[in-house]
Amino acid sequence: MTASSLMMLASAVTALTAALIMRLIFPPARSLSSRVDPYLAPTRLRAQRRVSGSPIVVVFGPIVRSLAESMGRVLERSGDEVTILKLRQAGWYRDVPEEESVAAYRMAQLRSVAIAAGLALAAGQALGLSAVQRVILIALGLIVGGSRQRSALDSAIEQRREQMRIEIYTVNQLLAMRVRAGGGVVSAVQQVVSRGEGAVIAELSDALRLHRSGWRAGEAFRRIAELTPEPFCGRTYRLLAAAEERGADLAPALLDLAEDVRETRRESLRRSATKRRAAMLVPTIAILAPVLILFVAAPLPYLITGWR
Repeated sequence: MTASSLMMLASAVTALTAALIMRLIFPPARSLSSRVDPYLAPTRLRAQRRVSGSPIVVVFGPIVRSLAESMGRVLERSGDEVTILKLRQAGWYRDVPEEESVAAYRMAQLRSVAIAAGLALAAGQALGLSAVQRVILIALGLIVGGSRQRSALDSAIEQRREQMRIEIYTVNQLLAMRVRAGGGVVSAVQQVVSRGEGAVIAELSDALRLHRSGWRAGEAFRRIAELTPEPFCGRTYRLLAAAEERGADLAPALLDLAEDVRETRRESLRRSATKRRAAMLVPTIAILAPVLILFVAAPLPYLITGWR
């Protein structure tokens, strides 16, 4: 690394540290919109945000959004419908419409790619790499930045699926109790939703919202069964739809599903414990085995040839 590169890096770090210290000592004044926003209606607030904005946002906002959309189509070749389904399964952007959620996800992808490319460019400048090496480093940064948001989305879906697998056991038992106490399927779901919270409760709330908007209860439950990321939740929702349409005895089936969930989780925990136990043996084998082999093999030359 040359002296000029070191001086440039030190200057950048010093300027960034001074800026952070000044921000901590003299924080920026709170804007008027942040004080008024909580008291505005959601529709009026969205309309105001579309109309208002700084000149930079008004001029460059459409360009950035178009760039984010083009880059998103390159990174996500499956289409917007699959992206909307993944965002729903991950629980991201639940409070915004589907089109706005896709746009927000595309902007997050563009931001991740820009940060990764900027860090790669800065690293290449600081290390004094050649032009070809810098291009390769920036390309690697673009790949990492492009895959980072998608990996975070897949990880969020897996975490939400695990959370729902934990919750559905209790939800099934509560629904069975409500059904045994009397009342229909929709009434039991309403009572559980009004007193609970979580990912499964949120999906049941979506089913009730569809039912209130004009859908039949069976169709609403089948709709969320198609969208849920957890298969056990899908089985529960389809069971609720069948019980609502045919009037079947729901409580025993819900209890059986709860037992299936518990057995599946028990097997999953047993497999996870076995994998962790095997992983704990790797450092022991990697560190102690070579030392043990050396101790065992050290006297072999003397025993075989008599050489010391």
